[in-house]
Amino acid sequence: MDLAVAKPHQITPSLLYLDGVTVSFDGFRALNNLSLAISPGEMRAIIGPNGAGKTTMMDVVTGKTRPDSGSVLFDKGIDLTSKDEAAIAQLGIGRKFQKPTVFDNLSVEDNVLLALKGDRSVRGNLAWRGNSRDSHRSGEILDTIGLFQQRRRLAQSLSHGQKQWLEIGMLIAQDPKLLLVDEPVAGMTDAETMTTVELLQDIARDHSVIVVEHDMEFVRRLGVKVTVLHEGSVLAEGSIDEVSGNERVVEVYLGR
Repeated sequence: MDLAVAKPHQITPSLLYLDGVTVSFDGFRALNNLSLAISPGEMRAIIGPNGAGKTTMMDVVTGKTRPDSGSVLFDKGIDLTSKDEAAIAQLGIGRKFQKPTVFDNLSVEDNVLLALKGDRSVRGNLAWRGNSRDSHRSGEILDTIGLFQQRRRLAQSLSHGQKQWLEIGMLIAQDPKLLLVDEPVAGMTDAETMTTVELLQDIARDHSVIVVEHDMEFVRRLGVKVTVLHEGSVLAEGSIDEVSGNERVVEVYLGR
């Protein structure tokens, strides 16, 4: 494996910096010389057809997949290719998958309390007892995700959209510097989609966020820079209007 190693002097102003990242599976190039930079405090939308490399890109950033070549740097030059998934999570990268994974048999509030950043080892969880600081923080998070009034309900009783918001809240509770959010509005009603737009815009005031999504109207309402992936590399970047007007983007993605 020809992995590029980040030297101590490789300092980047970007929070996340991918340079020349290539990943192959059985001869198929899932990522092909992918380069991408996310600034501190930025929210970025990533779009593209199935097989474009969106999931593999997130897998590389979170340590699930090791690239064949290229650099993946985080927070002033930390080499993510040398870290495992747990270490990367500790560095401040959180990921929300498309299907929400919450603790159905716990209350909404307890889901958030368990996710709060701290000692989350087995010993830490066994010894965990709520305190006033945790309760205050969980209340703030529940208010942010619009579930404070539902805090006593079991998570299993929530709607699909509410479960998505709860999982986003659980991610916020870990206090990540960068959130990777995969198709957050899949299966949502129009009203839930609009609420999610407002939620992510609120979160982006204090965090960097990467949103992978297929719903173009949702991406338009986010009002952020858009990166279009195709065949494992960047096809176009710009505002939603700019990429929507790109003939190549229309040909390989929007025209389908």
